[in-house]
Amino acid sequence: MRLLLDTCTFLWLVLDDPVIPAGVWELVRDPNNDLYLSVVAGWEIASKCKAGKLALPEAPSVFVPEYRKKNNVLSLPLNEESVLQVSKLPEFHSDPFDRMMVCQAIMHSLAIVTPDDMIRQYPVRTIW
Repeated sequence: MRLLLDTCTFLWLVLDDPVIPAGVWELVRDPNNDLYLSVVAGWEIASKCKAGKLALPEAPSVFVPEYRKKNNVLSLPLNEESVLQVSKLPEFHSDPFDRMMVCQAIMHSLAIVTPDDMIRQYPVRTIW
């Protein structure tokens, strides 16, 4: 299975937060599944840290790639095809980071691992 981790899911995963359900833990630990983190999530993490809305044990420029690699999470680049998909999305959600991750999931046939009910409204597979 190809899984795109929502920003909060990635943070909870790498920081061992107990909020993640057992079934999700099983999926992300299964070596047969490919895990992805969008570069958009990195942008969101860096932006929230700079704004004082998120505290991490290290600078985002160190934290994100280090913990992504430690957890066998691949980086998902942002491409033009995904960006242009945003014009086709309904306006369920105003968060630009989440909307772009939805576009990437659609274009790359990924399921988004997220607890976000707003994302579930889009025509994309979600897991939580």
